[in-house]
Amino acid sequence: MTEQLFLTDAYAQQAPAQITEHTSEGGLVLNQSVFYATGGGQPGDTGSLSWSDGAGDHHLPITNTVKGEAGRIVLIPAEGEPLPAVGQEVTQALDWDRRLGHMRVHTALHLLSVVIPLPVSGGSISAEKGRLDFNMPEAPEDKQALEDALNALIARDLEVSERWITEAELDANPELVKTMSVAPPRGNGRIRLVRIGSADEQIDLQPCGGTHVRSTAEIGPIRLGKVEKKGKQNRRVYLHLGG
Repeated sequence: MTEQLFLTDAYAQQAPAQITEHTSEGGLVLNQSVFYATGGGQPGDTGSLSWSDGAGDHHLPITNTVKGEAGRIVLIPAEGEPLPAVGQEVTQALDWDRRLGHMRVHTALHLLSVVIPLPVSGGSISAEKGRLDFNMPEAPEDKQALEDALNALIARDLEVSERWITEAELDANPELVKTMSVAPPRGNGRIRLVRIGSADEQIDLQPCGGTHVRSTAEIGPIRLGKVEKKGKQNRRVYLHLGG
């Protein structure tokens, strides 16, 4: 199992690690990872590994990160590049601008589910925009009002934090789960909740295994994009960073 450093510090851009495995598909498994693996609508991280050995200094681009078996995180290296040996100590470094974009968009999408308080059937994140699919038979009557409400929440500089509950506690509080298409990560007995706002003035609380900014002010202004009809009962709502 790979230790998920991004869960305890989403702002860690570099960290040491040791290569523990080469997968049959050519991927690399580390003992600990700052790289987030694709999941929950959030893309896998990119970046690089660097190390030194008897042959000299090496720099290996990482083009994607995916989930492997038994809790492993698998880094996908650029094709045709020499790989570090199993047991090799390496330094991992994120493509930080891309990751930070994912964090800003991810937190903004949690707030979008607040200003549109409807069940979510899907979602997707990129470094500059994101979208949620809602159970929404009719398009919003006033998209500008939703955008204004979203930007007002962002401007409040609300704290974004986490806490953990047991799987039994989640089962007893099913209303915490907003996304019907993505089940909260289970298997180790604990569920991570991401909270926006304080315990006394909570704006949002939902299960999430992704990475987020520390404060809504870091998102910056956003604008709502097009609203697409995706079926009789569904609307897809896009948001874009940068206002």
